[in-house]
Amino acid sequence: MDTTEIRALLDDRSEAITARDLDRLLAFYSQDVVYFDLVPPLYYAGIDALRKRFADWFTRWSSPIGQDVRDVHVAAGGDVAAAHMLIRTSGTLTTGTEVGYWVRATDTLRRESGAWLIAHEHVSLPVEFPAGTAAMDLLPPG
Repeated sequence: MDTTEIRALLDDRSEAITARDLDRLLAFYSQDVVYFDLVPPLYYAGIDALRKRFADWFTRWSSPIGQDVRDVHVAAGGDVAAAHMLIRTSGTLTTGTEVGYWVRATDTLRRESGAWLIAHEHVSLPVEFPAGTAAMDLLPPG
């Protein structure tokens, strides 16, 4: 049951991102969330910091933000859970540039007042060494 609830939460979160619905999106996160993003700083701490980050991110898109989620794995026990997945983010930026790239995402969740919330999220891209550039052209296996 817990894994089904968490998968539904992750699907709903992707729908909120696609719609750029900030309030709906933030409802999936705990008040004391710690978020490791693709962009500086090293992390965002707390729901207010995440609100500012997501609000800024949403303004950079002229289209809905595509969210193709694959290879979701969930492990849950008691009031804590972990999930990892691949997410293809795609769409049109306000610059007119069409983008589409896969990221790796890991979520740590905890049950608060009977509901699952994301307490920590880590989104990353592989890095090409020695150049130090993000590898944004990789595809999932299969």
